[in-house]
Parts: sequence; C-alpha cells; structure tokens
Amino acid sequence: MLRSCLLSGGDSRRMGRDKALLPHPSGGPWLERGLRRLASLGRPITLCSRHSSHLALAAGLAQPLGVPLDCFEEPPPSRGPLRALARLMHRHPDDAILLLMPVDMPWLETQSLRQLLEAADQHPHQFCLAHDGQRLQPLLGAYPNTATLRRDLEDWLALDHRRLHGWLDRQPVLPVRLEPSQLRNCNHPHDWPHDGPAARPDKAAGP
Repeated sequence: MLRSCLLSGGDSRRMGRDKALLPHPSGGPWLERGLRRLASLGRPITLCSRHSSHLALAAGLAQPLGVPLDCFEEPPPSRGPLRALARLMHRHPDDAILLLMPVDMPWLETQSLRQLLEAADQHPHQFCLAHDGQRLQPLLGAYPNTATLRRDLEDWLALDHRRLHGWLDRQPVLPVRLEPSQLRNCNHPHDWPHDGPAARPDKAAGP
C-alpha cells in the first residue's frame, strides 16, 4: 500500500512568515493546495508538522479531501526531514511506499506525482526521487518502507547524521526527471510574486 506524506514542519525563516499559510492563486493556502494535490491520487495522506496551525487547518479539510487523512504532530526535537522520514516510516509500517512531498513546491502538478508513482510501481525496491535535470530534489519522491530500511535509518540517525542526502548515498536511488519549473522551492519573498501587499500581515503581527 502507498501513503502520501506532506512535510510541513519548517520554520520559514528565510521567507519571514509561515510558507504553508501563504495564499495560493488557485485558492486557499499552500498547505491546502498540497493536500488537494495529494488527495487527487486517491491514497491515504499523512500531514507531518510540528505547527498546531497547520494541523488545525488540515483537520478542517479532512472531509472535503475525500481520502483518509492522518494529522501527525511531530514531537520535539525537530531535526529536519531525515528525522521526519524516520518517524513516518515507523508510524506507517504497513505502507510499503511513502510518497514524500514538501509544502513549499507550490507549482507542483498532479502529473508529476503520477510519474513518481509509475516509477515506484516499476521499481518498488528503489528510491524514486524527483530530479530537475541538474540535481536531485529528494523531498519529493517515493520511498520504500521496509523493516530493514527502518533499522538502517535509525542506526544512521543514532550516529548523529542529519543530512538526507548522506543517507541516500547509501541507498539504491532512481532519479525521475520531472518538469523543472514545477520543482522550484520558494524560500524567499522574491521567489513568490503572487503574494501581494494586500495579503501580507502587519509587521507587528508577523511571526
């Protein structure tokens, strides 16, 4: 069984405000758009976040999404996507593949997600990860979830390794070439021209 997982636990320091709650031109915040993109695949979804505002927003969308939604509040300490992946793998041991997607790829379309699923169907024992033609984008990809991999990842984390790329160097990775424009991350205000002044909060009220 495959489960979709939306990663939304970052601090958005470079953006200066919570990226997951930025308004998207298609309607709703980025978080809602990400959940709806994953829901279009018809698979169960887990939202992984340590932000109560994200979890509350997702809970209100659970019924309209039309697929089972698990809102997972990631406990401290927060140590990046590698620790989040380990927690998701242990939370869903019966799901053979976890499709990871970050909340900060607001241009991503469903077809790219389907391409990753097709690659995973054909290569179930490989890490089918998005590639933009220049480098891997490992926060978007289909990850096998086996007991052996869970143990290997825990051993890796126990050595205080935190880089996702470092662990992936030990794994059978299959790059899946996707449309580069859909894989752009938004990390700074100038990366997101759709967020006009009217949508910006008061400086005093900002995070």
